[in-house]
Amino acid sequence: MKSPQHIHLIGICGTAMASLAGLLQLNGHRVTGSDAAVYPPMSDLLESLGITVAQPYSAANLTPRPDVVVVGNAISRGNPELEAALELRLPLRSMADLLHEEFLLGRTPLVVAGTHGKTTTSSMLAWIFETAAQSDPRFTPSFLIGGVVENFGVSFALRDGKYFVLEGDEYDTAFFDKGPKFLHYFPQSIILTHVEFDHADIYNSLAEVKTAFRRLVNLVPANGRIVAFDGHANVDESVSRAFAPVERYGFKPGSTWQITSLTQTPERTLWTVSHDGSPWAEFTMPMAGEHNALNATAAAALAASEGIAPETIARALATFRSVKRRLEVRAVVNGITVIDDFAHHPTAIRETLRALRGQYPEARLWAVLEPRSNTLRRNIFAKELVDSLALADEVVVANVFQAGNIPEAERLHPELVVAGLTERGVSARLLADADAIVAEIAAELKSGDVVALLSNGAFGGIYEKLPQRLKTLA
Repeated sequence: MKSPQHIHLIGICGTAMASLAGLLQLNGHRVTGSDAAVYPPMSDLLESLGITVAQPYSAANLTPRPDVVVVGNAISRGNPELEAALELRLPLRSMADLLHEEFLLGRTPLVVAGTHGKTTTSSMLAWIFETAAQSDPRFTPSFLIGGVVENFGVSFALRDGKYFVLEGDEYDTAFFDKGPKFLHYFPQSIILTHVEFDHADIYNSLAEVKTAFRRLVNLVPANGRIVAFDGHANVDESVSRAFAPVERYGFKPGSTWQITSLTQTPERTLWTVSHDGSPWAEFTMPMAGEHNALNATAAAALAASEGIAPETIARALATFRSVKRRLEVRAVVNGITVIDDFAHHPTAIRETLRALRGQYPEARLWAVLEPRSNTLRRNIFAKELVDSLALADEVVVANVFQAGNIPEAERLHPELVVAGLTERGVSARLLADADAIVAEIAAELKSGDVVALLSNGAFGGIYEKLPQRLKTLA
């Protein structure tokens, strides 16, 4: 789009959609949007940009008539605003293909993909490039990430440099394009973190998920690079037919980028990386978790392939401040630490709780879970969910979010998760919602406790409600 246009985004509060809105505004377009519900951090981002979010969805939101309507992937037929856009014959675009046309052509896209860790890893990669740009402007990055990067205070940036760091989402693109969003990005190089079954609402099997990642790998040109985790057979399979050079990272001897001497303290994580068997760099970062050391090593490997020196990478990682809603301390009240984490898959929940164990080794650890994602609301991973939550001392599970939208035979039954935990000797209970949880557990919490609130959504405002209640008990 060569001239400024009025672009309207249906479903603007999605993490990628809100970031696209910011990029479009930076490019001189007039941006409007609508959504069913707004909540931080994206509501705060849009407010800071001066972009008003119309609620609820309505044909009236298309007045004045926009030039282009971007349809979020959560929007389906029957949505009144989408129906009106179709009847008016407005030009419809998806987030991913508009992003490619407007911002990626002529740039070098570096895409971070995988079932877990892509938001944090892409944030680390962008911050490494930003740090390198302080002495060499060639590395100045643009980026779009599915979370607010605390070092930047935003989830997107548009600069003059050639590099564009992208979080590559395997979720579908729009109701009229059911392929993964990342297939629109045509990356120069990629990071592939993990490949597991997820997004049960659009993928029928692990085989379909692996096919999506194989197609992404197949887009990388021969002069590009693929940095892939060495610890999972699904990743091995996904990169097995790559045309681009593949570099593995992880703990295995013989991997291109091998992690050794990993040490975790309450304040930081430290480790050494060898490159092709030779010592290459020593890293430290103020973030907990083996999984974050893996994420950082992947980002370091891809940055190094573009010519960024290891000492620059080390300086960036030492100052990396994480991403909103990733092990984010929301409050410390009466000695009780309240953590907000986006974990919504058993593997991510396990790694989050493992990280908190390392960071707070003496704490009584609470896991408070809202089964909200399209996968977690189903019973596919019921056993794995019990295994992950069993790492906590106290577990509280809320009712399944919008349970009526999931067929009974497919639905997760949280009472069975609680029963499974109880059988293993873990203190667990089922409470209906955020209000019931706050009302019951606030008085039980003691100084030194750590409470991990686990959800990929608003969780009924529990992130604000629990600290507020604790303050009244001081």
